[in-house]
Amino acid sequence: MTQEGFKRKLTAILSADVEGYSRLMNDDEEATIKTLTDYRVAMTTLIQKYRGRVVDTPGDNLLSEFASAVDAVKCAVEIQRELAARNVELPYERKMEFRIGINVGDVVAEGKRIYGDGVNIAARVESLAEAGGVCISGKAYDLVENKLEYEYEYLGEQKVKNISKPVRLYRVRGNSDDDPDTGTKLEPPDKPSIAVLPFNNMSGDPDQEFFSDGLTEQIITGISKIQSIFVIARNSTFTYKGKAVKVQQVAQELGVQYVLEGSVQKSGSRVRINAQLIDAATGHHLWAESYDRILEDIFAIQDDITIKLLEALPAKLIPGGLYHHYEGQVVSINAYITFLQGVEYFYRMTAGDNFNARKCFEKAISMDPNSSLAYAMLAYSHLNDIFQAWSKSPLESFEQAEKAALKAISLDESLDLPHIVLSQIYLFGRQHDKAIEYGEKAVALNLNNPLSHAMLALVFYFAGRSEEMLPLLDKAFRLNPVAPFYYYHFLGHTHFSLENYQEAIQAYKKSLDLNPDFIFPHLCLAMCYIATDHDDEAREAIANVLKIDPKYSLDRFKLASPHKDPSNTEKLLDLLRKSGLQ
Repeated sequence: MTQEGFKRKLTAILSADVEGYSRLMNDDEEATIKTLTDYRVAMTTLIQKYRGRVVDTPGDNLLSEFASAVDAVKCAVEIQRELAARNVELPYERKMEFRIGINVGDVVAEGKRIYGDGVNIAARVESLAEAGGVCISGKAYDLVENKLEYEYEYLGEQKVKNISKPVRLYRVRGNSDDDPDTGTKLEPPDKPSIAVLPFNNMSGDPDQEFFSDGLTEQIITGISKIQSIFVIARNSTFTYKGKAVKVQQVAQELGVQYVLEGSVQKSGSRVRINAQLIDAATGHHLWAESYDRILEDIFAIQDDITIKLLEALPAKLIPGGLYHHYEGQVVSINAYITFLQGVEYFYRMTAGDNFNARKCFEKAISMDPNSSLAYAMLAYSHLNDIFQAWSKSPLESFEQAEKAALKAISLDESLDLPHIVLSQIYLFGRQHDKAIEYGEKAVALNLNNPLSHAMLALVFYFAGRSEEMLPLLDKAFRLNPVAPFYYYHFLGHTHFSLENYQEAIQAYKKSLDLNPDFIFPHLCLAMCYIATDHDDEAREAIANVLKIDPKYSLDRFKLASPHKDPSNTEKLLDLLRKSGLQ
């Protein structure tokens, strides 16, 4: 006993808290509290099953202790499986995912409470875990390594707040029996295929997330230019961000043979990166590398990862296939970091974030006037303003987008993104031949970019070449299996133009499932319903349009409908009139 009422003991501590709890509470306090209460009951039941006890539940945290590290780890894995199953029943924005950290250490007990470094380290380990994942300290790992049928990924020694010595950290991967059967399996293509998972941010600072995400995207960009390799798009691989999944599950769901994963720790002027390439069919590591360099070496590291990855794959590379794929892009480290911050804003897809993204791209250009990629993303941000109806002056936004895209191409003709932007600019400028020219050039420059395939399909729709849309959309969906809402909208156009109205309705509804406030699928549904004599459903669809934008009119639709054949636009306007749009 240390003093009256206090005693010391060695125990296994499990600390868990909710990822994004503040956002959930801000969105819906009552629903969040109810879900948290239900999940805590489930967690408590499992903790008791594995002979542990709940110590405290402050805020969104749950602290528990076990006499055995083995019991603690088994319980943590079981908790994540149980909560993952419950999350399936919740809408995406309401899913509640816990991070769990486990440590074995000496604690001071006062009644039912425990204190000390053992508890503090468990909390720090938990903060470094992924949402839906489990991390354990080196002390816990030493006790469970050979006692459980799990796999562990060593994440290095991590400096944690208020603890003098670095802590060894391991990620628990579970085993094949623990993986849920998602029911989604895609066959790999007949050439080397790969998915690059989001690199884990190990800095302990959520504000550095943009850096690890940016590194991941740059690697995807680099390898996607090799046409003898099939590369899954960012949009699909980032759905696994923060989740504890096995490479076999990823490979099955995305239809690839190889998976690249890694971690990034940026601290001051230094960066530590771990990367490993895994053959999902065998689970064997084909290549692994660790880098501990100054930040200015990031471009060389990205190149080295890409080249080593390509050398490890059985790909037939064209002469000169291994090249410096960042040449002509951002080369200043400060410009690069600013550019990555812009990309982080861009993918949030709100008006304010798009504005902030554009400011970052403009700042990156001021630091590095030869940054073709920054110009390309600047053009894309202007185009995004138009498509999302965020621009106060669409004409000015079109002009700015065209100017930035042309500048990007003048700096680097090999970039596909500015060609995509110009294709859309010329489409809505009713210059259909030029739109097709730039769209086809974008596809040719990067066969692994689903965006270029999807956008060329849209151009073909308005150009009256609907029969050419489906192969492009098939390729877009295959490269990006977790497809964004507008892919389904374009698919609806394909079926609508071919008068396959039921298939069109199904596609438009899927688009709305993913983005209920996207106005155009509502309009298209109205036209489908009128064309099939479902007048009540058509009027309901128009009512939904006017809920989103009470001032929406036939004139607005005409401006956003750049058909090459004016009679096609008139047919659509007639269907909308019959649906009740004024």
